[in-house]
Amino acid sequence: MGEIVMVRHGQANTGATSEAEYDRLSQLGHRQAAWLGEWMQTHESPFDHVLTGTMRRHRETAEGMGVTADKADDRLNELDYFALARDIEITHGLPQPASEQDFAAHVPQTFAAWHAAEITGAEPFASFEDRIRTVLDEAAEPGRRVLCVTSGGVIAMALRLALDLDPERLAQVLLPIYNSSIHRFRVLDTGTYLSSFNAIPHLDSPDRADSRSWI
Repeated sequence: MGEIVMVRHGQANTGATSEAEYDRLSQLGHRQAAWLGEWMQTHESPFDHVLTGTMRRHRETAEGMGVTADKADDRLNELDYFALARDIEITHGLPQPASEQDFAAHVPQTFAAWHAAEITGAEPFASFEDRIRTVLDEAAEPGRRVLCVTSGGVIAMALRLALDLDPERLAQVLLPIYNSSIHRFRVLDTGTYLSSFNAIPHLDSPDRADSRSWI
């Protein structure tokens, strides 16, 4: 059996108004990455291959974890939600989310419009889905363990591909994904199957409860 382990980056710059501004870890994000690295050193077997996206927050998370990527692959880069939000505001009059509660209502509507090709953002939905599928297909090799340091939207799309999720459920699995969380997929000759979702063992202790974050 092989395994693909996907890790979401640590908390990024949550007050950003653009993808470029968002793309760096906060102080909490650096701590989350370091704690995750400490946990993995004592609980994980070595990986055969390590991949990251090419974004700064991916690189900083991997460095904080103490892992060195064999390859930085832009297919593991996040969707540009800022661009999608601008598109749906222009085309559908949906205002930009101003709070976490607004964001929870905004994502399903935005993903539905994106999937239906009513908006495009920085790339079409089909292109985003296809690049995640291709990188995971390449990583999926029975007997090999691969670590991917990436983003929440990429992980949610991996779940869509594994579980055949519709756009509404894609949004539902994206929203609760923790920063620095661990997601596991078993790789068998018959396919790739979800085995664990949204684990944060490095943040489970009560004294780290305030260090758990989603956005």
